Amino acid sequence: MTAATGSPPEAGLASSVTELSGAGGLAGAVRVTDPEQITARLTDRSGTPPRGMPAAVVLATSTAQVQAVLREAAARGTPVVTRGAGTGLAGGAVATEGCIVLDVSGMNAITALSPADEVADVEPGVLNARLDQAAAAHGLSYAPDPASAAIATIGGNIATNAGGLRCAKYGVTRDSVLGLEVVLADGTLLRTGRRSVKGVAGYDLTALFVGSEGTLGVIVGATLRLRPLPAATATLAACFDDLAAAARGAAAITAARVQPAVAELLDRAALTAVRAAFGDFYGADAGALLLVQTDGLAADLEAAAIERALRPLARSVYRAQGAAEAQALFAARRQALPALERIGQPLIEDIAVPRSQLARAAEAVAAIGAAHGVPIATIAHAADGNLHPLIVVDGSPGRAAAAEQAAGEIFALALELGGTVTGEHGVGLLKRRWLERELGPGSLALQRQIKRVFDPAGLLNPGKAL
Repeated sequence: MTAATGSPPEAGLASSVTELSGAGGLAGAVRVTDPEQITARLTDRSGTPPRGMPAAVVLATSTAQVQAVLREAAARGTPVVTRGAGTGLAGGAVATEGCIVLDVSGMNAITALSPADEVADVEPGVLNARLDQAAAAHGLSYAPDPASAAIATIGGNIATNAGGLRCAKYGVTRDSVLGLEVVLADGTLLRTGRRSVKGVAGYDLTALFVGSEGTLGVIVGATLRLRPLPAATATLAACFDDLAAAARGAAAITAARVQPAVAELLDRAALTAVRAAFGDFYGADAGALLLVQTDGLAADLEAAAIERALRPLARSVYRAQGAAEAQALFAARRQALPALERIGQPLIEDIAVPRSQLARAAEAVAAIGAAHGVPIATIAHAADGNLHPLIVVDGSPGRAAAAEQAAGEIFALALELGGTVTGEHGVGLLKRRWLERELGPGSLALQRQIKRVFDPAGLLNPGKAL
């Protein structure tokens, strides 16, 4: 991570901490003064350098504390950047000059879990995987499943409308959020949505906050939909000569009219990196690997239909024998980003295209990498057309500039094919200049008006998303 310029953290904080305390305190919220702890909260997993030093870093463990922080910020005109675990990949949690960094990862209680209603109430700092495990004890599951589920918080998932491996069948985070508790810019607590699965009263403010990247309010609680654990699962691994061939395999699954729960692609570069970092696994030497999982009472029948669709196109197709083997196969997918981070700083892109354009997009991404001389490892949620081209910046001369040029062409490619510059990671800082090209000036202007309704002074995560 590139360190911020200017005064050291402790110098910038001393006066502001005293000032905040003198104003009546922040309802018991902890103000961080340790330089290492401050530095750890200046950026996110994207590695984007902070845009200056914060005035203060505050750890909140209750809604009352969040309200106190926002009231103080509103009174003083101080920007607020909210963060959880910092696993975001678009620079959405990067500190800005003179802001308060508000860390809500300590609000980590599952406050209620109702098996009868298949609903859970959680605070924003609850880890995705922890909620899924708690639900499993009741025969239920929390469906959203980002690759970082073991370390990512629910609040961050909601802020970016995170997707994940199981979104092929169960949708993204928005599809599992029934209601929210949100602290607005002036410290007011707002409750949206309901605990019932259905409800159409009024405008859907819940959906508006999901994916808003901390620009409309601070999420302090969520009511989430749980789903029954599947009665059975079946997992296939298919090896192909290259990524485009694997993408055609994914298209064959769609043509067979089978809905997998998971369909993940890894190209040769990603497989090679995982093998070098974590050891051998099935398909490590393939040109591309397609991992598919079906679930439910018809899992075996659906897996058989998918296998029939893939065999004419694949080099080989293997069916996992049991849950442990299936988990080992998917470990390769979850380890792809950590493996590439060992090589250099990945510039992580997140485009989505219509499913029919997946093969064309994969071929074009490879051509863009070759044209600019930058290594690109591509992983993808194949069932919904969401590609993650990871451009590895390793410090070679001119590599950063070439990577930026390649990224721009990849974004243009996504829009040309009828897709989007972000399928699940959000806009953050990294993609703002592409937003108007995708949305159009009229839509962007309207969205900025909505932002002003919730945050008239523009204090919440300024310079991000819109």
